[in-house]
Amino acid sequence: MKKNKVYMGVDQYGDTYHGLKHPRKDLMGRLGSTHADIMYCDLKGGGSRRKGYVIAHRWIDVYEVRPAYK
Repeated sequence: MKKNKVYMGVDQYGDTYHGLKHPRKDLMGRLGSTHADIMYCDLKGGGSRRKGYVIAHRWIDVYEVRPAYK
């Protein structure tokens, strides 16, 4: 049985957004926006990775929620 992934977001003000099944779509709906930019962070060895989204003038880091114990 495949479990659906769940995500959470934290913006620059410390506000949290829980229970995100489709992070970009869910965040845009909650913040009343129709546009989202992808936010990246630089890696020490070069390159970059996706970190979150910029939606409605908020920088939102997105994290996958996993259980601490199985």
